[in-house]
Amino acid sequence: MDPQIRLTRRNSSATPLPYTASPLCLLWSDICLVVQYAWALPGIFLPLQLGQTTPLDELNLSFQGCLSLITQALLTVYQLLFLLSLPLMVICLVPALWILLYIVTALALNYVTCMFVLNGFQRVLVSSVPIAEQPDHAKERWFFINGIANGHYWVQDNIDQLSYTFGRKITGIHNRTSGVLFDLVECLIQRGFAYATGDVRRAHVLLNEALLDPSVEKVVLVLHSQGGIEGGLVIDWLLDELPQHLLHQLEVYTFGNAANHFNNPICNCRPSGEVDNSDSHPPTRRSIGYIEHYANTEDVVSWLGVLQFANIPNRYLGRLFVRPGSGHMMNQHYLDNMFTLGSDKRVLDSNTFMDMKVETKSNISIESRPGPGTLDNSDEQTEETLFPITKTGRPLRNGVAIDDLDHNTLRVKDFSRLWKYRNGGSPERHKVV
Repeated sequence: MDPQIRLTRRNSSATPLPYTASPLCLLWSDICLVVQYAWALPGIFLPLQLGQTTPLDELNLSFQGCLSLITQALLTVYQLLFLLSLPLMVICLVPALWILLYIVTALALNYVTCMFVLNGFQRVLVSSVPIAEQPDHAKERWFFINGIANGHYWVQDNIDQLSYTFGRKITGIHNRTSGVLFDLVECLIQRGFAYATGDVRRAHVLLNEALLDPSVEKVVLVLHSQGGIEGGLVIDWLLDELPQHLLHQLEVYTFGNAANHFNNPICNCRPSGEVDNSDSHPPTRRSIGYIEHYANTEDVVSWLGVLQFANIPNRYLGRLFVRPGSGHMMNQHYLDNMFTLGSDKRVLDSNTFMDMKVETKSNISIESRPGPGTLDNSDEQTEETLFPITKTGRPLRNGVAIDDLDHNTLRVKDFSRLWKYRNGGSPERHKVV
């Protein structure tokens, strides 16, 4: 069978484009980008698959699921009419005081609706499903920051499914929704002005505490959508505050990342205080242990984020996995397809995406490859992308060619570190010697 996924190397040694440029310029650039892809925004919820949803899927036809979906739809219409009315009021020469009163009233009504119907007042949530944690898991802390349009109910479903998937307790930092359009506006402000909302500051406190806790050996941060922007802001702060050996305990995994950059600078691996009298270059590694990004090819939020910026040199650090498919919902469109749960709430050993064959430029084994958090001493530092290849028409069964079901072929699952965490597993950590 011809390969279905191609592995390529992204050059990350060059100077990045200035994402720290003028905030107004960045905001204008993002507005133009949103206008360009505005036609695809309804695709956030597609495909609906209403007859195939599980109880944890966002679009499951439960009372809370229907209430969340209907409320978001009404808020979208309400916000669109509100935004369109503002220039009309200016054109009609409505007094400024009346316009101000109108804006305050409209925003207050939107806030009250979101807080009482969608969000609730609890900022930090914890997974509530029963799991059998391993003894080593006591040394780990797992956090999740959700994306746009997620109320309290959907975030709880997200962390519960993550808990089933990886066999660990998950702490969720709720990025409260203000409705799809207002969430999108908030994303643009966060990207352009590095604006830290309350959930960003709360996430920073929790991650900082976990990394400084001497009993914790690993901190895992899972991000979705706008959560990628907020997680990126937190990481930028942590890079300024914490020593390298603590930062290296952090692992980051994103889905449908909406951020315009993701930092992971190179650091020297020589222990503090050690003097090197040799002429050789010291070993180096990335500050953060591991970063992986997962995206759908037809996900409009990924178009505005990770898929838009990943190919800019040194802009988006981490290995990128791109699945042929659409949709932006965390459970229904990402986890269900990439980490499919069986009826026993354990991840199946096989699914269409993870079984896709990978084309590499050289015949090297996974074991011989340096880990995403470790680098050799070459002058050119690179990152990797796994992107779908046009199908060749060969007969497939569950996404795999019937005549190519051997176990010697490199597949997506062989490159995914997150895959090794499924069902409570723990991958080995690469060490620099």
